[in-house]
Amino acid sequence: MKLEAAVAELTPSLLEMRRDFHRHPELGFQEFRTSAKLAEFLRGLGLEVTTGVAQTGVVARLMGAKPGKTVLVRADIDALPIQEETGAAYASQTPGVMHACGHDGHAAVGAHVAALLARMRDQIEGEVRFAFQPAEEIVSGARPMVEAGVLEGVDAVVGLHLNSQLPAGKVGVRSGPSMAAADAFTLTVRGKGTHAAMPHMGVDTVAIAAHIILGLQTLVSRETDPISTAVITIATVTAGDGAHNIIPEVAVLKGTLRTFDPVLRDRLIERIEALSKGIAAAMNGGVEIAWRQGSPAVVNDAALTERFRAMAQSVVGQENLLETPPVMGGDDMAEFLLRRPGVYFWVGAGDPASGKDKPHHHPGFDIDDERALPIATKLLAQAALEFLR
Repeated sequence: MKLEAAVAELTPSLLEMRRDFHRHPELGFQEFRTSAKLAEFLRGLGLEVTTGVAQTGVVARLMGAKPGKTVLVRADIDALPIQEETGAAYASQTPGVMHACGHDGHAAVGAHVAALLARMRDQIEGEVRFAFQPAEEIVSGARPMVEAGVLEGVDAVVGLHLNSQLPAGKVGVRSGPSMAAADAFTLTVRGKGTHAAMPHMGVDTVAIAAHIILGLQTLVSRETDPISTAVITIATVTAGDGAHNIIPEVAVLKGTLRTFDPVLRDRLIERIEALSKGIAAAMNGGVEIAWRQGSPAVVNDAALTERFRAMAQSVVGQENLLETPPVMGGDDMAEFLLRRPGVYFWVGAGDPASGKDKPHHHPGFDIDDERALPIATKLLAQAALEFLR
C-alpha cells in the first residue's frame, strides 16, 4: 500500500485518538490513562512495548525485517494546568487541565506513525524506536528517559511540534539552534519590615526588588553582545499580604532565562546571582537564589536537516516548506538532540478562519487537526525512513 493511501486510511483513527486525549488531558508524570491507551494501541501493532519509563513514559520498538540503523521518534504527551475555553465538542473534561500546546496531537501522530510503519515492516532495514515522553511542560521528562537508556544504540532522532501560529499545510525547519535553553529562577529578597510611614526604620524589600528587576535588564542590554540573543524576564513579583501601610520583610521574584549559546547561558546564570546579591547588599538587604535549570537549546543537525528538507519538499511542495526563525521558547527534545544527531521540525496547524490560531498555552488553543495531523504523520514517518538509510 502506498504511503498516501495508508495515511488516508488511518486518518479517522488518528483524529479519534487525538480528540480522546484532548478530552482527557493529564499533567506531567500523571499521564497514566494516556500511557495505558498508547501502550494498548502499540501492542496491538505487534510492537515490543515498555511502560513506566521515566515514571509514565512509553517506549515501543519496531524491528524491521533486516538489520540496520536505529532511529528514535519522540513525542511528548503531557498537558497544562489551564482551564479550557475553546467550547469544542472534544473539550477537556478535566477541570483546570487542558492540552494547550498540541501534545495530544503529538502523541496521536507518533502512535499512527508506528501503525503506518508496522505495515511496512518487511521493507524496513533497522529499528524504529518510539519514545512517548512525559512531563515536557515541566521540563522533567526527557532527561530521565535518556538516563533509562532510551537512546542506547540510536543513530538519529526525529520529532515534531504542531504550531497554531503556522497555517495548516506549511512546514518549518531550520538547521542549528531552533529553540532556546529555558532556565527558571526564584529570587527571595529579605529585608526588615516596618510601618510604611517609617521606611527609615526598616529595609524595603519592594524597593530592592524594583532595583533588581531593572538591573537585570542591563545584563542583556549592556553586557551581552548585541549579535547574541538572550532574554531575562521577571514574570512574578510577590510581596506582603495586601496591606497598603506595611513594608514587607520578604519579596519573591520568579523569572526565566532564555539563551542559545551555552557559554552565554553559564555567564548569565553567574551574573544574575552576582548582580542581585550586589544590589540587595548595597541596600542593606539580602537575597537567596534558587535555580531550576531547564533543558539546553534545541539544535538541529545540519546534514540531517538538509536531508529532511529534500524529503519534506517532495511531500508538501517547495512553496510550503519554510525556513523558520529560532524561537525563545524551550523544549526538552533538546536532551535527545544533545546526545544524538537529529531534527525537530514544525508542522503548521493553524486556521484563522475557524479561530484555531490562538497562541500556545492559551485557554482557547486548538488546532486544525483534520489538515495538520495527516501531514504530520506522513512527514514523521518519511523522516524516520530517510534517517534509517
